Amino acid sequence: MYSDVSKILFTKEQIQKRVNELGKQISDEFRGQEVLMVCVLKGSSVFYADLVRAMDIPVEFDFIHVSSYEGSVTTGEVKINKDLTVDITGKNIVVVEDIIDTGVTMKALVPMLLARGPKSVKVCAMLDKPARRRVDFKGDYIGFEIPDEFVIGYGLDYAHKYRNIPEICVFDTSKLNK
Repeated sequence: MYSDVSKILFTKEQIQKRVNELGKQISDEFRGQEVLMVCVLKGSSVFYADLVRAMDIPVEFDFIHVSSYEGSVTTGEVKINKDLTVDITGKNIVVVEDIIDTGVTMKALVPMLLARGPKSVKVCAMLDKPARRRVDFKGDYIGFEIPDEFVIGYGLDYAHKYRNIPEICVFDTSKLNK
């Protein structure tokens, strides 16, 4: 599995420490309020599971599956493949995303959710890659800012593989031509 990794960006320990900090920050901000944590499938599922367990307030769960990529290239269009199952009217929403890359997905998804009448919509991303930003978008809670490298592990994939690597790693792109 690690033969396709050129280096480890963040260890399991670094990730867990940062996830715990994010869980505390979100819990403190929403203490005494209802919060719906929305997992953006599939990439953020590992982060989402750890994040909600790091929170010490009651939360509601839901899941959404959106796509704006074909392979590793963004199409620029955001499509909802699996929508939320609960009414979000009047609720505080925290969208949990694996990575903010071009920003296209979140820039489109947040207004779609706001149109449904929630009290608030915030975005928590494990990773932020500002060097690739194509639209103006900034997350509310960010785990780590990363350079413009192709990353895998901790839920992030290449060709639907490597999500189970417990670290966040740089994918060895020289393997793509073999």
